[in-house]
Amino acid sequence: MSSPHPRQLIQAKLGPGDSVVAVHEVSQMQEWVRTSRHLALLENSTSNSYALFVYVSSAIPPITSTELTLERIVPIGPDFKCNIVESDQDQSDVYLHISKQKLKLLFEMVPGDATSAFVGEIFRCMEIMSKGRGPPSDASWTSKYEVKCDEEPEIDKNFVELRNETAFEIESGELVVPRQSIAKGTTPIAARESVIRYQMSMKEDDYTYIQSFKIFVGTWNVNGQPPTIGLLEWLSVDTEPPDIYAIGFQELDLRKEAFLFNDTPREGEWLLAVSKALHPGAKYRKVQLVRLVGMMLIVFVKEALVPHIKLVAAETVGTGIAGRMGNKGGVAMRFELHNTSLCFVNSHLAAHVEEFERRNQDYHDICSRLTFGQLLPRKSIKDHDQVYWLGDLNYRITEMDPQLAKHLIASERYLPVLEMDQLKLQHEKKNVFVGYHEGEINFKPTYKYDPGTDEWDSSEKNRAPAWCDRVLWKGEGIKQLVYRSHPELRISDHKPVSSLFESEIRVIDVVKYRKIHEDVMKKLDKLENEFLPQVTVDNTEIILDTVRYLEPQKKELIIANTGQVPVQFEFIKKLDDRSFCKEWLNIEPYLGFIMPGDKCDILLEVFVDKKSACKLNSGEDKLYDILVLHLEGGKDIFITVTGTYERSCFGMSIEALVYMPLPIREVPIKKLMDLEAKAGVNPPKEQTPLPVPKEIWFLVDHLYKLGLEQQHLFEHPGLHTELILIRNWLDEGSKEPIPGSVHSVAEALLLLLESTAEPVVPFSLHAKCLDASSNYAQSKEIVNQLPIHRKNIFLYLCSFLQELLNYSNRNGLDAKTLATLFGGVFLREPPRTSNMQRQQAADRKKASFVYNFLVNSHSDFLDKH
Repeated sequence: MSSPHPRQLIQAKLGPGDSVVAVHEVSQMQEWVRTSRHLALLENSTSNSYALFVYVSSAIPPITSTELTLERIVPIGPDFKCNIVESDQDQSDVYLHISKQKLKLLFEMVPGDATSAFVGEIFRCMEIMSKGRGPPSDASWTSKYEVKCDEEPEIDKNFVELRNETAFEIESGELVVPRQSIAKGTTPIAARESVIRYQMSMKEDDYTYIQSFKIFVGTWNVNGQPPTIGLLEWLSVDTEPPDIYAIGFQELDLRKEAFLFNDTPREGEWLLAVSKALHPGAKYRKVQLVRLVGMMLIVFVKEALVPHIKLVAAETVGTGIAGRMGNKGGVAMRFELHNTSLCFVNSHLAAHVEEFERRNQDYHDICSRLTFGQLLPRKSIKDHDQVYWLGDLNYRITEMDPQLAKHLIASERYLPVLEMDQLKLQHEKKNVFVGYHEGEINFKPTYKYDPGTDEWDSSEKNRAPAWCDRVLWKGEGIKQLVYRSHPELRISDHKPVSSLFESEIRVIDVVKYRKIHEDVMKKLDKLENEFLPQVTVDNTEIILDTVRYLEPQKKELIIANTGQVPVQFEFIKKLDDRSFCKEWLNIEPYLGFIMPGDKCDILLEVFVDKKSACKLNSGEDKLYDILVLHLEGGKDIFITVTGTYERSCFGMSIEALVYMPLPIREVPIKKLMDLEAKAGVNPPKEQTPLPVPKEIWFLVDHLYKLGLEQQHLFEHPGLHTELILIRNWLDEGSKEPIPGSVHSVAEALLLLLESTAEPVVPFSLHAKCLDASSNYAQSKEIVNQLPIHRKNIFLYLCSFLQELLNYSNRNGLDAKTLATLFGGVFLREPPRTSNMQRQQAADRKKASFVYNFLVNSHSDFLDKH
């Protein structure tokens, strides 16, 4: 009678709804021994989720289910990784590398159809889980199975094969390096520093311990008000003083001066108010303050923690129109406390009830554009152990009558109202804040109140209440203790919000660290200079699909460490190059190290924007680059990136556009190249130029017909999807009306003007314009010196802006705002201008120069031409 298959034995041990997908016998590599295991891939039909069960068998083969003991369960989720590595020499073994968070397991398998089928099932389940929509899969079904984790299962010595003297260990339970491979030169090893970092990271648990710290996170949209009240009722309501304060403000200053030039006295006023209101039970030191227009973030820590704070950095991202205006966006600060990295993000997302898609877009813009460039390697928000996101996220209540919402809130029945909360709905759909958590809301909405009262908005708009002001978090070891609002503070139309967290921070035991570091160094000294790093790259010739303006394209590259210890890699710049890749290409990550048997997924994103389009249109640049992948202590690998760019009117010079009566798609590429080559120098004599480029005329005419009374024109950004449609409309030509909202058309106009190689006012006249900015007569003389097509565009657009100002009582625009915005467009800063103070002074002069032409008549120009 044949023995039952292990699959049948394991299935007999399972509960209802759980089934075995596949089972395979393997050898687990542990220290100096190889021990037999059975891996079982299980599916739970209720939650549609999978997990890997590791069984120890007391008999080979197992005859009864009692001879199988469950040793470990590894749920398959977003942080589950599985890699396959074949032995270097004769491919007689296959190694399965399983990792999840800090768990790392290495299994040896015999090559063959059974192994391929089992591994294929694992990858299939991983793909199913990665493509799943809705809330993350629930692995709680695995909790009903008893796992014997407290002690090592008893292993029959007959099934333990000791490693012989032909191998030695490199301070890791998973790394065994055969000496025969060393002799043959087939076993690679990383450079010294990479190995040290890897070994120390693997032993982090041995020299660190967990210590809990209290983190206070607060956010308040102050509606431009000065701090005329004390803040103790917001910042010092807890009995014990927190260890860290992260305090965010929005709408710090609503004056035009602050909005236009990022300059406000409110920064110092609110900083002082906060400093006075910190908990009296402790002494605090400011880590840093970062501000963009009305968004400000301040972080304080207890004085005793200051010596343990390192690698402090701050960054800002504006998500206003064309990425220029900083009235919306985010500010962030990061640092490392002991051995844990923390990041705080304060954001103010797009306003208005119906604009949840713009809020989603703002969130993604902040995530993709905010990087801490002062650090090497650069870090983005996601590259931190703990992230705390706070701010006026502006998500509203929809699909509910305001009066019904107020009635439910008055009786503290918040749940029915929260079911209509846009943030919760978008979060559940995984459109924003994927991986973030938010605590239970059991306080009244924080917006909108009549300032100075606890009464809901009584204006004509009668806005529905909303929980605009929120705090979310992401990372392990974070426990929210309280989530609350502070209605006693009434000077704004928002109520402040705070959350108190108990967060686990890894603290280094210096004595243990030095001892372990010394041991690693001693063992490593014996191996010095014996090995070289080695990796494989899955593709060294990246071929792009057709690339278009403003349409990102992503390609993936896999770097696999085929050695047995970590490899440090970095993309480095070539000789005479300013960067390691061209400006239309972004590589993430561009630097890092890979553990043995592991791989690193490299994301290459190609994005042609207003900075790079003009060079691709003119032929000055091509979609071709050679990347140099450098291995620390090893060789360089060369990777080519090639593609074809579909030229657009965005990025064409003004001189070329005026000689293009047809849409760019109908113009042969050779003629486009000739137009750009002869632009402004040798124009076509057989052709009469247009007074202004037709693309500018189309956009302005559309705004003239539909946008004169539109509020916040040129202040609110458009939607990216609509900008693509407008680009296609301009490039291809159409008898249909221009698609998209007037806000998108307005942004398209700005992008078109900013994408030219030189601005409307050439760089050669830039300094003269700034010098003449306070004198209208001198400014007119300079405009008269402009090449005729540029002069036409300048005066045409200024006339249109004057027409907009004639409707200022309806659209809310003013001359200073428009002058500042278009001053930065007409008088774009010459390349490599960096001094911030000089830049602010120059911005004011640019605004003054354009302001002259918004408040004075152009009749004398028009009469002459």
